[in-house]
Amino acid sequence: MSLWIKICGNTSLEDALLAVEAGADALGFVFAASPRRVTSDQVAAITPHLPASIEKIGVFVETPIDEIAATVRACSLTGVQLHSVMAAELPAQLRAEFGPTLRILRVVHFGPGALQYAEAYLADPNVDSVLVDSRTATAVGGTGIPFDWAQAAQVLFERGETRQRLIAAGGLSPDNVAEAIATLKPSGVDVVSGVEAAPGRKDPAKVRAFIANARLSSNLPPPIAVNE
Repeated sequence: MSLWIKICGNTSLEDALLAVEAGADALGFVFAASPRRVTSDQVAAITPHLPASIEKIGVFVETPIDEIAATVRACSLTGVQLHSVMAAELPAQLRAEFGPTLRILRVVHFGPGALQYAEAYLADPNVDSVLVDSRTATAVGGTGIPFDWAQAAQVLFERGETRQRLIAAGGLSPDNVAEAIATLKPSGVDVVSGVEAAPGRKDPAKVRAFIANARLSSNLPPPIAVNE
């Protein structure tokens, strides 16, 4: 199974197309408090210009199901990423509403209790994958701070059947994504700040280098340099 790569925090068609052309599998759009926050109208103007094959995933934090469903429809999203303590029945409600084609991700912030949350989410037949992220006191994502990969490898990523449904995020960059993949062996990776020129604006060289290094990581070649 090939590595799944998501470039998150897109705010413009230009950046979205950049990620598509560089070889991303999925694009993320943040509908929550963030420097990268977008509106439904903004994303609805972007998604019609994207290939049907690219996944369009909305990021939601403690959002009511009616609002999530309306955004999925208005923006033609193909997936949702659910942060924080959202209702346990929400994935089942979304599955009933949109069927099996909607990708449903739950987010776990690595730290105390992460294993219990991950196991509970993975036991839910309506959850496709769990995204393991880092967080700060003020941000639930896009922190630019890696979690402890070595510890996470032992606690969360050690079992093959679990690893196949875990996505690594949090502080990834073109320079460290190969190390993260080698340590965690996740099914996918997700990046925001590590490929930005500024919050909400992508750096083309970093996007291309991140995707290239992630794709080549199984052989662990020398990383592609990024000129700052």
